[in-house]
Amino acid sequence: MTITSIISAIGNNSTIYPLLVRDCFIEAPSKILIARKENMKESREIANDATRERFIDEYVTSAIWLGGIPATEKIVDKFIVKKGYNPAVNLNLFKTDKTRGKKFQGIEYNIKKFGSMAQKDVQEAVADLVKIKNNKSVFEKMLTKKFAAATIIPTVIMGFILPPLNFALTRKLRKQKETQNPQVSNYTKPRPSFSEFTGKDITFTGARSLVSTIANLRTVDKMAISDGGLTVGRVSTSRNKEEAYMNAFRMTGSIILNFVTPAYIAKGLDKLAKKLFKVNVDLDPLILGNKNLIEAIESGTVEIPKSGNAKVLFDFIDSKPESFFSQSAAKMGKLTYMKSGIRDPRRFVDLRDLRKFRNEFETFVNNAASSGNIEKFAKKAKGVKCFNILANIGISSFLLAVALPKAQYLFNKFVTGSYLDPGLVKKNN
Repeated sequence: MTITSIISAIGNNSTIYPLLVRDCFIEAPSKILIARKENMKESREIANDATRERFIDEYVTSAIWLGGIPATEKIVDKFIVKKGYNPAVNLNLFKTDKTRGKKFQGIEYNIKKFGSMAQKDVQEAVADLVKIKNNKSVFEKMLTKKFAAATIIPTVIMGFILPPLNFALTRKLRKQKETQNPQVSNYTKPRPSFSEFTGKDITFTGARSLVSTIANLRTVDKMAISDGGLTVGRVSTSRNKEEAYMNAFRMTGSIILNFVTPAYIAKGLDKLAKKLFKVNVDLDPLILGNKNLIEAIESGTVEIPKSGNAKVLFDFIDSKPESFFSQSAAKMGKLTYMKSGIRDPRRFVDLRDLRKFRNEFETFVNNAASSGNIEKFAKKAKGVKCFNILANIGISSFLLAVALPKAQYLFNKFVTGSYLDPGLVKKNN
């Protein structure tokens, strides 16, 4: 795997790779260190407990959060296959929205269009479509259960099972320590309760189940949903109200910084690059630096759909699957080709996404062709795009790994009058 491939992967905010890099290699160790540092301001004993709890919490949660949904889906997919259905069939093919290319794709349309093709994999794909067309409700229920299992199971483990186990370990270790040394105390000064600041005594309740009939969400979308459930779980299993409010603060911030902020940072950086460097960096760096594309631009042989019209786009990707445009679109997840080279009729093509890609592709080709030095232009565009991706990771990681934890402990100080993790504090009776 090349450096460009790695940068391309972590720059795709619709996948889990940016989350993996930020969560495991930057965010987790930073949060653990900050938790220790903030608690050390008042108590070494509580700092030790906070460090251990945060280590378990961050890394076990990350493992479940990043791997739980794909693992659960694979298990459910095996069950669906045993029932004779192919989970690769996209339910969007049943939709009737013509603006999304329905006129040129869909269950009926694809069965008719691809049914006459002799390739074995095409015939198998058509058979899958026919089976699901005749048993739509059954298939929909299976995908609904798959979605529910993939989001609920990891959420329950992360939000409702892991925290109590983590807390129980702390209680056990503290009890052992107190038995060995009865004079050891984990807290030295009293602090006001949250009700003293608000004048209210607020109680937190459990979460409602997050079950949806939406079956075609990306893994990263399901992770966002599970993160919402995780927030409810962390709040409802908190050891006291102050810890619940701190958990609500940090989990809400985490959701925003993980799933909302990076996309806006990427757009802002790409827009700034156009103004400063006069290069279009909308495309992936794997495309921008491709030698075959550069040679094709230089020789004037780049093939691009003539317009973003639905018929023109579908005709192009079906008649010219080997073209650089079609292969690039497939590599970027816009469409899928089977081994035979035929587009997979079970997959739904988002026309708006493909049209956007086509326009960005054409803009880059035209700008490069008129630059005077195509190779230099492409190299510059690739370099700027890679820098933007790494800058995005750096900025979002700083916000998640430093700014948010610091803000969390300032919030804690405001609410409780102490930097100590509120769940670890022994209240004086």
